[in-house]
Amino acid sequence: MIKKLLISLCLFFLSLNGDDGALLFYGNCATCHHETQAISAPSMFEVQQYYKNAFENKEDFIEYMSQFVTQPRLDNALMVMKVQKYKLMPILGYEKSVIKDIVTYIYDRDFTQ
Repeated sequence: MIKKLLISLCLFFLSLNGDDGALLFYGNCATCHHETQAISAPSMFEVQQYYKNAFENKEDFIEYMSQFVTQPRLDNALMVMKVQKYKLMPILGYEKSVIKDIVTYIYDRDFTQ
């Protein structure tokens, strides 16, 4: 109960800050992708680092990750070993513009803080 209240308060304050990417990330992605711990999916820090190593610039990072999240398939997965371990993520059904907001936040966020 207290954990849900704290999460709700965090989401409320994030929405006041105008950071839609953070609000969307913590309201959706963080359910499976903890910031630093691999629990039911790879940690977001791990995903971020893998994609940053694969793509030299922010635009390519955002475009490729957005495409994967929009239409996750094994043949376009970069982290194949993680897909084998945790299974392929489900299709979320969000518009690509929403996913790009989330992915931009993922690129910019320091998940070690």
